[in-house]
Amino acid sequence: MHILVVEDERRLADLLRRVLTEERHVADVAYDGASGLDMALGGAYDLLILDLMLPIMDGFTICREVRKAKLDAPVLMLTARGAVEDRVTGLKTGADDYLVKPFAMEELLARVEALLRRRDRELDMSRQMRVADLTLDLTRHEARRGERLIELTPKEFALLEYLMRNAGQTLTRTQIVDHVWRYDAEALSNVVDIYIHYLRDKVDRGAEHPLIKTVRGVGYRIERQ
Repeated sequence: MHILVVEDERRLADLLRRVLTEERHVADVAYDGASGLDMALGGAYDLLILDLMLPIMDGFTICREVRKAKLDAPVLMLTARGAVEDRVTGLKTGADDYLVKPFAMEELLARVEALLRRRDRELDMSRQMRVADLTLDLTRHEARRGERLIELTPKEFALLEYLMRNAGQTLTRTQIVDHVWRYDAEALSNVVDIYIHYLRDKVDRGAEHPLIKTVRGVGYRIERQ
Protein backbone atom coordinates (compact mmCIF):
# COMPACT_ATOMS: atom_id res chain seq x y z
CA MET A 1 0.00 0.00 0.00
CA HIS A 2 1.06 3.62 -0.53
CA ILE A 3 1.56 5.52 2.72
CA LEU A 4 2.46 9.16 3.41
CA VAL A 5 4.42 9.97 6.59
CA VAL A 6 4.43 13.63 7.70
CA GLU A 7 6.94 13.94 10.55
CA ASP A 8 9.46 16.72 11.23
CA GLU A 9 11.76 14.58 13.39
CA ARG A 10 13.89 13.31 10.53
CA ARG A 11 15.36 10.32 12.33
CA LEU A 12 11.90 9.05 13.23
CA ALA A 13 10.49 9.84 9.78
CA ASP A 14 13.28 7.93 8.04
CA LEU A 15 12.89 5.03 10.47
CA LEU A 16 9.16 4.87 9.74
CA ARG A 17 9.85 4.86 6.01
CA ARG A 18 12.34 2.03 6.39
CA VAL A 19 10.06 -0.07 8.62
CA LEU A 20 7.05 0.43 6.33
CA THR A 21 9.13 -0.43 3.27
CA GLU A 22 10.29 -3.63 4.96
CA GLU A 23 6.61 -4.48 5.37
CA ARG A 24 6.23 -4.16 1.57
CA HIS A 25 4.50 -0.78 1.63
CA VAL A 26 5.53 2.22 -0.48
CA ALA A 27 6.26 5.12 1.89
CA ASP A 28 6.76 8.81 1.05
CA VAL A 29 7.95 11.32 3.66
CA ALA A 30 7.34 15.04 4.22
CA TYR A 31 9.16 16.94 6.97
CA ASP A 32 6.79 19.90 7.38
CA GLY A 33 3.05 20.44 7.35
CA ALA A 34 2.80 22.49 4.16
CA SER A 35 4.75 19.94 2.10
CA GLY A 36 2.74 17.16 3.71
CA LEU A 37 -0.57 18.73 2.73
CA ASP A 38 0.60 19.30 -0.86
CA MET A 39 1.66 15.65 -1.12
CA ALA A 40 -1.54 14.38 0.48
CA LEU A 41 -3.71 16.38 -1.93
CA GLY A 42 -1.58 15.52 -4.95
CA GLY A 43 -1.15 11.79 -4.47
CA ALA A 44 -3.40 8.77 -4.10
CA TYR A 45 -2.45 7.48 -0.66
CA ASP A 46 -3.98 4.52 1.12
CA LEU A 47 -3.00 5.87 4.56
CA LEU A 48 -1.64 9.08 6.10
CA ILE A 49 0.55 9.07 9.21
CA LEU A 50 0.57 12.63 10.58
CA ASP A 51 2.58 14.08 13.43
CA LEU A 52 0.55 16.63 15.38
CA MET A 53 3.22 19.26 16.03
CA LEU A 54 4.76 20.22 12.68
CA PRO A 55 6.51 23.28 11.24
CA ILE A 56 4.34 25.66 9.15
CA MET A 57 1.10 23.68 9.54
CA ASP A 58 0.04 21.27 12.28
CA GLY A 59 -1.47 17.82 11.88
CA PHE A 60 -4.96 19.02 12.84
CA THR A 61 -4.98 21.47 9.94
CA ILE A 62 -3.66 18.90 7.45
CA CYS A 63 -6.33 16.42 8.49
CA ARG A 64 -9.07 19.04 8.28
CA GLU A 65 -7.97 20.11 4.78
CA VAL A 66 -7.68 16.53 3.57
CA ARG A 67 -11.23 15.78 4.69
CA LYS A 68 -12.46 19.05 3.18
CA ALA A 69 -10.99 17.86 -0.14
CA LYS A 70 -13.09 14.66 0.18
CA LEU A 71 -10.07 12.38 0.50
CA ASP A 72 -11.04 9.34 2.52
CA ALA A 73 -7.64 7.75 3.21
CA PRO A 74 -7.38 6.69 6.89
CA VAL A 75 -5.35 9.03 9.10
CA LEU A 76 -3.16 7.83 11.97
CA MET A 77 -2.10 10.79 14.10
CA LEU A 78 1.16 10.75 16.10
CA THR A 79 1.84 13.07 19.02
CA ALA A 80 3.95 13.49 22.10
CA ARG A 81 0.88 15.04 23.71
CA GLY A 82 -1.43 12.50 25.27
CA ALA A 83 -4.10 14.82 26.62
CA VAL A 84 -7.68 13.66 26.09
CA GLU A 85 -8.67 16.98 24.51
CA ASP A 86 -5.95 16.57 21.85
CA ARG A 87 -7.22 13.12 20.97
CA VAL A 88 -10.79 14.38 20.78
CA THR A 89 -9.74 17.29 18.56
CA GLY A 90 -7.81 14.94 16.28
CA LEU A 91 -10.76 12.60 15.89
CA LYS A 92 -13.13 15.51 15.27
CA THR A 93 -10.93 16.85 12.46
CA GLY A 94 -11.14 13.46 10.73
CA ALA A 95 -8.35 11.30 12.15
CA ASP A 96 -9.14 7.59 12.42
CA ASP A 97 -6.66 6.62 15.13
CA TYR A 98 -4.21 8.19 17.57
CA LEU A 99 -0.82 6.98 18.80
CA VAL A 100 1.09 8.72 21.59
CA LYS A 101 4.89 8.96 21.46
CA PRO A 102 7.00 7.13 22.39
CA PHE A 103 5.52 4.04 20.81
CA ALA A 104 6.69 0.57 19.83
CA MET A 105 7.04 -0.04 16.10
CA GLU A 106 5.07 -3.27 16.53
CA GLU A 107 2.09 -1.26 17.80
CA LEU A 108 2.34 1.26 14.97
CA LEU A 109 2.44 -1.53 12.37
CA ALA A 110 -0.53 -3.25 14.02
CA ARG A 111 -2.55 -0.02 13.87
CA VAL A 112 -1.51 0.58 10.25
CA GLU A 113 -2.65 -2.91 9.24
CA ALA A 114 -5.94 -2.52 11.15
CA LEU A 115 -6.70 0.79 9.41
CA LEU A 116 -5.86 -0.67 5.99
CA ARG A 117 -8.08 -3.71 6.64
CA ARG A 118 -10.93 -1.41 7.65
CA ARG A 119 -10.42 0.65 4.49
CA ASP A 120 -10.49 -2.49 2.33
CA ARG A 121 -13.75 -3.63 3.93
CA GLU A 122 -15.34 -0.23 3.31
CA LEU A 123 -14.19 -0.24 -0.31
CA ASP A 124 -15.54 -3.74 -0.83
CA MET A 125 -18.97 -2.55 0.33
CA SER A 126 -19.09 -0.18 -2.64
CA ARG A 127 -19.84 -2.77 -5.32
CA GLN A 128 -20.66 -0.41 -8.19
CA MET A 129 -18.52 2.51 -9.29
CA ARG A 130 -19.28 5.30 -11.75
CA VAL A 131 -17.18 7.98 -13.44
CA ALA A 132 -19.09 10.04 -16.02
CA ASP A 133 -20.85 7.41 -18.20
CA LEU A 134 -18.36 4.68 -17.27
CA THR A 135 -19.59 2.12 -14.74
CA LEU A 136 -17.81 -0.77 -13.07
CA ASP A 137 -19.82 -3.51 -11.37
CA LEU A 138 -17.55 -5.34 -8.91
CA THR A 139 -20.10 -8.06 -8.21
CA ARG A 140 -20.70 -9.00 -11.84
CA HIS A 141 -17.12 -8.13 -12.80
CA GLU A 142 -18.57 -6.04 -15.61
CA ALA A 143 -17.64 -2.68 -17.17
CA ARG A 144 -19.83 -0.48 -19.36
CA ARG A 145 -19.39 2.82 -21.19
CA GLY A 146 -22.93 4.06 -21.54
CA GLU A 147 -24.81 0.99 -22.76
CA ARG A 148 -21.73 -0.58 -24.36
CA LEU A 149 -20.36 -3.63 -22.57
CA ILE A 150 -16.56 -3.57 -22.28
CA GLU A 151 -14.72 -6.91 -22.27
CA LEU A 152 -11.74 -6.69 -19.89
CA THR A 153 -9.09 -9.14 -18.78
CA PRO A 154 -8.69 -9.54 -14.97
CA LYS A 155 -5.63 -7.27 -14.96
CA GLU A 156 -7.33 -4.62 -17.09
CA PHE A 157 -10.31 -4.74 -14.74
CA ALA A 158 -8.03 -4.30 -11.69
CA LEU A 159 -6.26 -1.35 -13.33
CA LEU A 160 -9.55 0.33 -14.27
CA GLU A 161 -10.88 -0.19 -10.73
CA TYR A 162 -7.79 1.46 -9.22
CA LEU A 163 -8.05 4.43 -11.59
CA MET A 164 -11.77 4.84 -10.83
CA ARG A 165 -11.30 4.60 -7.06
CA ASN A 166 -8.90 7.52 -7.39
CA ALA A 167 -10.77 9.47 -10.07
CA GLY A 168 -9.37 12.95 -10.56
CA GLN A 169 -6.02 12.08 -8.99
CA THR A 170 -2.83 11.44 -10.94
CA LEU A 171 -1.35 8.02 -10.20
CA THR A 172 2.32 7.35 -10.82
CA ARG A 173 3.49 4.19 -12.55
CA THR A 174 5.02 3.04 -9.27
CA GLN A 175 1.70 3.44 -7.45
CA ILE A 176 -0.11 1.52 -10.18
CA VAL A 177 2.43 -1.31 -10.18
CA ASP A 178 2.30 -1.51 -6.39
CA HIS A 179 -1.49 -1.83 -6.33
CA VAL A 180 -2.23 -3.80 -9.49
CA TRP A 181 0.83 -6.00 -10.01
CA ARG A 182 2.55 -5.93 -6.59
CA TYR A 183 5.90 -6.71 -8.19
CA ASP A 184 9.16 -4.81 -8.47
CA ALA A 185 8.45 -1.57 -10.33
CA GLU A 186 11.67 -1.59 -12.35
CA ALA A 187 10.94 -5.08 -13.67
CA LEU A 188 7.63 -3.78 -14.98
CA SER A 189 8.76 -0.43 -16.33
CA ASN A 190 6.66 -0.71 -19.51
CA VAL A 191 3.74 -2.85 -18.39
CA VAL A 192 1.66 0.09 -17.09
CA ASP A 193 1.96 1.97 -20.38
CA ILE A 194 0.99 -1.17 -22.31
CA TYR A 195 -2.11 -1.82 -20.20
CA ILE A 196 -3.15 1.84 -20.27
CA HIS A 197 -3.02 1.56 -24.06
CA TYR A 198 -5.26 -1.53 -23.90
CA LEU A 199 -7.72 0.27 -21.59
CA ARG A 200 -7.84 3.38 -23.75
CA ASP A 201 -8.64 1.27 -26.78
CA LYS A 202 -11.53 -0.40 -24.95
CA VAL A 203 -12.86 2.40 -22.72
CA ASP A 204 -12.36 5.55 -24.81
CA ARG A 205 -12.71 4.13 -28.32
CA GLY A 206 -15.46 6.03 -30.12
CA ALA A 207 -16.31 8.16 -27.06
CA GLU A 208 -16.83 11.89 -27.47
CA HIS A 209 -14.96 12.63 -24.23
CA PRO A 210 -11.94 10.42 -23.48
CA LEU A 211 -11.61 9.73 -19.75
CA ILE A 212 -8.10 8.30 -19.38
CA LYS A 213 -5.47 11.04 -19.40
CA THR A 214 -1.68 11.01 -19.49
CA VAL A 215 0.16 13.40 -17.17
CA ARG A 216 3.49 13.70 -18.91
CA GLY A 217 6.43 12.68 -16.75
CA VAL A 218 4.17 11.62 -13.88
CA GLY A 219 1.59 8.97 -14.72
CA TYR A 220 -2.10 8.63 -15.50
CA ARG A 221 -5.51 9.61 -14.18
CA ILE A 222 -9.12 9.09 -15.04
CA GLU A 223 -11.17 12.29 -15.26
CA ARG A 224 -14.23 12.77 -13.07
CA GLN A 225 -16.11 14.92 -15.62
